[in-house]
Amino acid sequence: MTLKISVEQRRARLARRHCLASPAGSVVEAADGVVALHATDPATVYLSARARRGHSPVGELEAALYDERAVLRLLGMRRTMFVASREVAAIVQAGCSADVAVRERRRLEQHLGTQGHPEDLPDPGGWLAEVEESTARALKARGSATAQQLSEDEPRLRQQLLMSKGKPYESIGNITSRVLLQLAVDGRIVRGRPRGSWISSQYHWAPLEGWLPGGLKAWEPGAARVELARRWLSAYGPAPVADLRWWTGWTAGQVKKALAALGPVEVDLDGVPGVVLPEDVEPAGRPEPWVALLPGLDPTPMGWSERGWFLGEHRDALFDRSGNIGPTVWSDGRIVGGWAQRPSGEVAVRLLEDVGAAAEAAITDESVNLTEWFGEVCVTPRFRTPLERELSS
Repeated sequence: MTLKISVEQRRARLARRHCLASPAGSVVEAADGVVALHATDPATVYLSARARRGHSPVGELEAALYDERAVLRLLGMRRTMFVASREVAAIVQAGCSADVAVRERRRLEQHLGTQGHPEDLPDPGGWLAEVEESTARALKARGSATAQQLSEDEPRLRQQLLMSKGKPYESIGNITSRVLLQLAVDGRIVRGRPRGSWISSQYHWAPLEGWLPGGLKAWEPGAARVELARRWLSAYGPAPVADLRWWTGWTAGQVKKALAALGPVEVDLDGVPGVVLPEDVEPAGRPEPWVALLPGLDPTPMGWSERGWFLGEHRDALFDRSGNIGPTVWSDGRIVGGWAQRPSGEVAVRLLEDVGAAAEAAITDESVNLTEWFGEVCVTPRFRTPLERELSS
């Protein structure tokens, strides 16, 4: 007989493992609890860490990122930016980033050979390799540098591409950021401190070996995918196999091979087939009542492609057209509303369902706490959603 795992059980696991029902002991623990913190929007990683660390100050994450270097910012699953512990970063680099690097290089070489401005390059692969090596040497000599400084050291970084020729959104831009991204996703350089405040998206760069002496642990790609699948199932399981494939960005063959090594147990998720790790079939204890205000693109709601069991009927209000989730209000394992920061700095909340007096009071208290935490900083999510736009106006 197939083991059945209820929605209530999945919500209980989410609450405990994602450090939402009780705070994590450190930034590393908070990141590991969800495998990695989503970091496409610079503010998200700070807000996600705060939600899991009991109102953690900005300085705590900055220290973990830039002083202790216990966590690392890198491009990983689905070509998405994450902040992960050193241990997980090594697994992501071998299990996901290396494949992303191959695709990114192929695309950049193609663009250099067909969309170069003012002219295409005759040997884009060889030319790109030379520029990469020169840029890496310049960065090593400086120790740390901005993109602008590196383009002064290596003028070929100012090579231009003509994108979407003849279309209304035609554009011409330098390849500087794409070369630096390529070096980063290859595991050669890393993003250091931002050029401005903690919500800035421009960074100083540093050689990986200089940032982390000894670099990242080397993993065989297949073994890394097995370990990453295990960690994802520990954090997000039980879940449909399709969710794992979506989250990782792997091929069907890569997912199948990784799961074969783990030998997961097939389960029934209220009529939907799923899998769970063999050591994770026992019921999870019910947590104490909890609420949370999570930022847009938080790793919890972005951990599954099928979200009905915690999202309900709120997709239209809380997602943009590209499938990016905005700021959300949670109560006991389900999304019950959304929030936004107004120009005054106040955090405004809109509940989309009845949560009861106790939960509503706790949500109000949390919105006040978050307003105080922001201080004079105002954050606009990179991806705007209908409810967030309405509340912030």
